[in-house]
Amino acid sequence: MDAETLDLARWQFALTAGAHFLFVALTLGLSVLLAFMQTAATFTRKPVHRRMTRFWGQLYLINYGLGIVTGLVMEFQFGLSWSGLTHYAGNVFGASLAMETLVAFFIESTFLGLWIFGWNKVNRWVHLAFIWIVTITAYASAYWILVTNGFLQHPTGYTVDGDGLRLVDAVAVLTNPSTLYAFFHILGGAMVVGGFFLAGISAFHLFRRTPEHDFFVRSLRTGIAVAVPAVMFTVVSGGIQMGYVRQIQPAKMAAFSGSESELAALQAEAVARFGPGDYLPSVAAVRGAGLTMIMLFLPLLLLGGISLLLMAFRPVVLRFRLWHAVLMAAIPLPFVAMIAGWVFREMGRQPWVVTGLLKTSDAVSDVSPTAMRASLIAFGSVFALLLLVNYWLLFRTAARGPAAATLGAEPAEAAGPVLAY
Repeated sequence: MDAETLDLARWQFALTAGAHFLFVALTLGLSVLLAFMQTAATFTRKPVHRRMTRFWGQLYLINYGLGIVTGLVMEFQFGLSWSGLTHYAGNVFGASLAMETLVAFFIESTFLGLWIFGWNKVNRWVHLAFIWIVTITAYASAYWILVTNGFLQHPTGYTVDGDGLRLVDAVAVLTNPSTLYAFFHILGGAMVVGGFFLAGISAFHLFRRTPEHDFFVRSLRTGIAVAVPAVMFTVVSGGIQMGYVRQIQPAKMAAFSGSESELAALQAEAVARFGPGDYLPSVAAVRGAGLTMIMLFLPLLLLGGISLLLMAFRPVVLRFRLWHAVLMAAIPLPFVAMIAGWVFREMGRQPWVVTGLLKTSDAVSDVSPTAMRASLIAFGSVFALLLLVNYWLLFRTAARGPAAATLGAEPAEAAGPVLAY
């Protein structure tokens, strides 16, 4: 395989998967928060909880809708550029990808549509069930993707059959520790993203002295109350995962620690086992991504802890503009930490696409560098446009505040309470 084609294919996958992951992180984080907001609205029938659900739900829908487009494009480039991987190991992880498609594009999307168009039209308990099904299926979708990724990180439940792999133990694949540890770590990280997103947008309105101060004080408190324990959970689950990674991918942890002697020993061991070649990941990429991930969670934990204390004083929450500005500036930090963690996980298994079984160079499709360069430019341009449109729409919608939210709105609301709630 041409080295230039391989490098371009890797860049293409990194850019498309990384950009899609930004949408996924916010979608997962906001879905849980929305479900709890609507649960509060359903039980208490307080207008503020209903308005919170509508406002934050509208931001969720913007991110979800454009995220679906990035997912479709990413799957297209995956099939286009990595036919060697699907030919070799598709019999093992093909079912999990199919399940993810079934969950995300059929069950999740169907119930999200029912939730969008069911406002004021169905019983409030039924409508509440819709958003909880959306939330559960969103995390189920993430699990099925991680089943595939977990197999690539640490293959289990397979046997070599001719020039490919064959599934022999589905339970081993579904309960792969590489999948389960990552799932809980990403669950926590997504809640950090969602919590600081809520807190940052709320701080923006409090900074501007928006008249809806009660609404955004409550939203800010909700975001911080979720983000702080989520940061702690993410750090703990990440530490547990690191211990497991050291067992199954010692080269990744050696690159992270920068131990030259350990790297040399692992390289010699791999050459003796697999033949001549370079079997070590990029120390700069793995170490840089790992340190970025860890170093960003420390200020997030500190900011969250201080914010918990400040929230006890309502005048501070309303008037401390420096704190508001810091919360606004912190919105991107969980996204950066999530991407850094993804780079650490993926780069750390190189040069393998299926650890110990299939090299990345053997998985890429047989296409010319010119064709791969053209697809990289095309996909990169589409994803850059989608990211710009997404964050522009999010900021524009967030800046307009809850009064401009159209989700679940009905002219009859002005005349009195809606029967569904």
